[in-house]
Amino acid sequence: MNRTLALAFGVLSAWSAHCAPFADPTRPPGALENVAGAAAPGAPRLESVLIAPDRRVAVISGQQVTVGSRFGDGRVVRITESEVVIRTPGGDESLKLLAASGKRAAPEGEKRK
Repeated sequence: MNRTLALAFGVLSAWSAHCAPFADPTRPPGALENVAGAAAPGAPRLESVLIAPDRRVAVISGQQVTVGSRFGDGRVVRITESEVVIRTPGGDESLKLLAASGKRAAPEGEKRK
């Protein structure tokens, strides 16, 4: 009887813990709000950038683009480490890879403290 009761208690405890909405303890406070406000739903989103000596490639909303290629009703005119500029009939549209955080990578050779 005790074994059956202990088993039932264990199953119910595991089930309730599985259903609980746990937050990621490593996520910075307000991280979800910043991501949600970064771009409107359905708006193009810059996902990644690859810069090599012989090419510059970006991925915008799952589509791979290069300088000069078309995206939507515009044409890609510039790709940098953190931004892609698309020239549309309504003007230039800038897509940023990361929100401006004020943080920059340390130059090569500089030691971290």
